[in-house]
Amino acid sequence: MRSEPTLRHRLVAVGCLALASASCGNNPYPDSEGSKKVLYTSFVDAPRSLDPAVAYTTSAHAITGNVYDTLLEYHYLKRPFELIPGLAKSIPEPEAIAGGRVRYRFDLRPDLVFAEDESFGLGGEGRRTRAIESQDFAFQLMRIADPAVNSPVYEPFSSIEGFGGFRERLGALRAEEEGFAGLPIREQYQRAGGVAGIRTPDVSRLEVILAEPYPQLLYWFAMPFTTPVPFEAVEYWNGEGDRERFADHPVGSGPYVVASYDKEAKIVLEANPNWYGVQHPEWKAPGATYPSEGEAGDAEAGRLDPQTVGQPLPFLERVEFIRERESIPRFNKFLQGYYDASGIAKESFDSVVLEDRISPEMAARGIELAKTVRPAVYYIGFNMDDPVVGASATASGRGLRQAMSLAIDSREYARLFQNGRGVPAEGPLPPGLFGYDADYQNPYRHVDLERARLLLVEAGYRGGVDPATGEPLRLTFDTSDTSPQGRLRFQWFVNQWRKLGIDVEIDATNYNQFQEKVRNGAYQIFMWGWVADYPDPENFLFLLTTPMARSVSGGPNTANFQNAEFDALFEAMETADNGPERAATIAAMRELLERERPWIELFHPEDYTLFHDWLKNVKPAGISNPTMKYRDIDAGRRGEQREAWNEPVLWPAGVLAVLFVAALVPGVRTYFRERQ
Repeated sequence: MRSEPTLRHRLVAVGCLALASASCGNNPYPDSEGSKKVLYTSFVDAPRSLDPAVAYTTSAHAITGNVYDTLLEYHYLKRPFELIPGLAKSIPEPEAIAGGRVRYRFDLRPDLVFAEDESFGLGGEGRRTRAIESQDFAFQLMRIADPAVNSPVYEPFSSIEGFGGFRERLGALRAEEEGFAGLPIREQYQRAGGVAGIRTPDVSRLEVILAEPYPQLLYWFAMPFTTPVPFEAVEYWNGEGDRERFADHPVGSGPYVVASYDKEAKIVLEANPNWYGVQHPEWKAPGATYPSEGEAGDAEAGRLDPQTVGQPLPFLERVEFIRERESIPRFNKFLQGYYDASGIAKESFDSVVLEDRISPEMAARGIELAKTVRPAVYYIGFNMDDPVVGASATASGRGLRQAMSLAIDSREYARLFQNGRGVPAEGPLPPGLFGYDADYQNPYRHVDLERARLLLVEAGYRGGVDPATGEPLRLTFDTSDTSPQGRLRFQWFVNQWRKLGIDVEIDATNYNQFQEKVRNGAYQIFMWGWVADYPDPENFLFLLTTPMARSVSGGPNTANFQNAEFDALFEAMETADNGPERAATIAAMRELLERERPWIELFHPEDYTLFHDWLKNVKPAGISNPTMKYRDIDAGRRGEQREAWNEPVLWPAGVLAVLFVAALVPGVRTYFRERQ
């Protein structure tokens, strides 16, 4: 028989309930984590792949860039971006060899080892790691060439001697030789003969031979694509049985390892005890030591604190990426101190940023704003193959393009549609790259409607009227954005050109239909953008060369700009060293584009990042560059602020206790009455 609770039990329950209510909080992390250097951030969707030969998104590189180390990397603070040695002892110099070829020799640091992983058991029972050798870099480069891997960066490496031939032989063997595709991957590569231009004369040297000069290749050795990859990991983590796929199980050599990978909830990185910076802090290696110099403003921003400069990396013990799909809850948790850094929710922008600065309310909470200009450019392009707006229209088309450029106010566009985030573009090169001139002003990128009208007269379109029809000149603005927001943006451009009397019609289709029009050359005006793979002017100016024209090769020159003078200048600039001569060539190219106007340059996008003052050494890179190893946390300061901002609300506990006691009063009276 079940016994009734006594009065004493009920009173104890009331006390416990009140105590529990009074002490409860909303801290999502264990109290034991409070003193640790753990950075908390968020993600929306997990990367599709963490395979360094394939991963090509910002979200993926946030993981792979910190887990996989590279031969070279970028100086954390300097702008323009500067390469520094990573796993390599030094930055190799190009060596001219027979046949117009170029050789680069990478000498590895000694005593490099992979992070521990069970896949190394393939090399002997109980093994958890092994030394990193030059063959591991060669193996990864061959994976980029492997058609089955389908790496998106095959093309930049095709300048390596024999790279394409290896790809063809490997594909042919798999198609023609029975059982070949089932061999271990390393054996397949050996049977295919390897790549002639990738050599490993010993375990500590990698040689890369290019069929022709391509100095920008060094930038690719600062990206996770070229990290050393152990063949054991690729063979072991094959997705068979209970094993994960290699795409979900990275085995790297970087400052962090993936300790937990739950795509639906949380991704955890932990400091890698095998990393060379941890094993050998006495080396003071550039990529494993906090820098002692930067650019103007770094010292004032606290990024060159004497207590931090020269210290071994990494500072953080762990990084936790927590899944948050909705922007408002994510931003609210940042305001509570449960995320250390955050973007800005669109709904909150005007209350957080005032006149391009952090609001006084946010500043009072110790929240700071970091702004960085991404190495990217957005522009309106003209199809130079079109008979009206293109090159065949000669002076008439040029004057039309110039006039339309003079009608577009990039600053106003950014204010209306991007919360003011964006540096108005005067040319194709963004800030932070060699060749960018902050003092340069493009005479066709500042609104001047009177001059634009005069140019239209000279072009034969007085008042914007087409003399062939006697009506406003009719043009088409093609776009793949069919959203209402997109319509508003493109209508704004149309309204600016209408001030000149030009009638521009928006033709919005889905992405596939838009691409079909581009392939067929059936477009006049479009809006496009380009984000740099690496910080070199070549990576932007090549977009306007003849070999890259969409109508010539299907390349990224969607404007189909073809100009022999520009091509000659590009050829001289492409392989030149940074210096006065290269700068002068870039200036000549910029002036040619200024006159011809294949683009109306709009803006270079800006990223705004909020962070609490307990997060130290914050300097967003704007490119996929690993930064976690440089960041630090003042855990004590964070704990104090969290406690102050999230004091438990006590009055509900009191109300609950009163209500519960009131409910017990009749029982108490009955209890004593029965015992009288």
